[in-house]
Amino acid sequence: MANEVRLRFPPSPTGYLHIGGARTAILNWLYARKHNGKLILRIEDTDAERSTEASIQGIMDGLNWLGIDWDEGPYFQTDFTGDHQAAGQKLLDTGKAYKCFCTKEVLDAKRQAALAAKQEVRYDGTCRNLSPEEIADQEAAGIPSVLRFKVPERDGSVGYDDKVLGRIEQKYCEISDFVIVRSNGKPLYLLCNVVDDIRDRISHVVRGQDHKDNTNRQILLYEALGAPVPVFAHMPLTLDTKKAKISKRSHGEIVAVHWYRDHGFLPWAMINFLCLLGWSAGDDREIFSKDELLEAFTLERINKSNAVFNYKKDDPKFITDPKLLNINAHYLRTMDLEELAVLVKKELESAGIWQAAYGGERKGWFLKTLDMSRERFYTLKDFSTEGRAWFADDFAMCPKALKKNVRKHDQLREWLPELADRMAALDDFSADETEKAARDFAEEKDIKPGIPINASRAVLTGQIKGPSMFEVFAHLGKETVVRRLRESGRWFEK
Repeated sequence: MANEVRLRFPPSPTGYLHIGGARTAILNWLYARKHNGKLILRIEDTDAERSTEASIQGIMDGLNWLGIDWDEGPYFQTDFTGDHQAAGQKLLDTGKAYKCFCTKEVLDAKRQAALAAKQEVRYDGTCRNLSPEEIADQEAAGIPSVLRFKVPERDGSVGYDDKVLGRIEQKYCEISDFVIVRSNGKPLYLLCNVVDDIRDRISHVVRGQDHKDNTNRQILLYEALGAPVPVFAHMPLTLDTKKAKISKRSHGEIVAVHWYRDHGFLPWAMINFLCLLGWSAGDDREIFSKDELLEAFTLERINKSNAVFNYKKDDPKFITDPKLLNINAHYLRTMDLEELAVLVKKELESAGIWQAAYGGERKGWFLKTLDMSRERFYTLKDFSTEGRAWFADDFAMCPKALKKNVRKHDQLREWLPELADRMAALDDFSADETEKAARDFAEEKDIKPGIPINASRAVLTGQIKGPSMFEVFAHLGKETVVRRLRESGRWFEK
């Protein structure tokens, strides 16, 4: 057990699971799975006002959707308050911490004096060496105290070899005696986090670089509590295009994992993409199966520089990172059709256009529809929006198709219903025969074949591009093709 690889994902349940937290969970999960280790889910719920059951469930739902499974937990930090308090008392009893009676007003005055003198703001150790009698007098006077950790005064330093950033070291004299327990008896994050990691036997701590400044102080706590220090790896932060840290408060639901679930993204595509935010396999690959990712993943290949999540609020179609869209499209276009059918069924059900026949006598038609249409789609949502015409008559038309292929030639008002009559007369409604009918019709009208063919695509599918138009004719079937061509007059109404 001493050499067991054990990692943890410790989210604060103050809302949904966002992509920065998801990326942290994914990298911890990958390392644990690669090394046959354990992943512990630990909910740091000490913020009672913001830690709601809905937030906790939101985090777990996000992890479950991604397929990030854990081996132990969820544990809740508040369930171990007694352990945190006992650790604080142990440090006090062994002389590695002390009671500090400096009031907020005193500390504020010292801070202002240091700033005025252009000196470093740090606690000056006023209460570090109080005698037992002085402590008793302060307590008798009812003056509240916090518990401060006693940083070694001797020459020397504390440090560690970060798997991402390399050697990080800090002199003792650069670290102030820091508070570990508040005056109300509640231990602070620094202490709670260390105590929890010791109890959970955490071997590796993989987290964001925003926690890096805590690490040396936490190492001092590990050592003072007589516990082994885990391996640390601090990942680059996830930034927006303006180089600001991605956050729920600043960016809203566009950074929420559930936004991507609800907008038709595939779980593995999200994992694949989020791994590439700040990590590379050392080559040009961007598409990884699970086995390939496990084989390639190492902590040492995590980049030092921050990663940029590139999204555009002003572009409804490509609102999220183009790389994510391309990765999602790759999986959408290459996955097993039966597997895709299950996902598209849920999407069509949600949109209210699923027909039971697609899973019965028309299942073959449904699978072929997916195969024909998915080459131009990026998300599952596209099947019920851009691809809606395959499944329902109440579809919208691409503005470009309407302008370029329909309304550009006003005579199409009469031509398309005439073409419908030609199609209705066909006994063989194959791709070859519909093509012949369309081209013969264009020749009789002395117009380019592309005029009625492209207009037909628009009124049949709502799109300007797509599969071979004659395959579309044959696949939609005579009844649908004839009806939509005859009813095409509605597209000419301004």
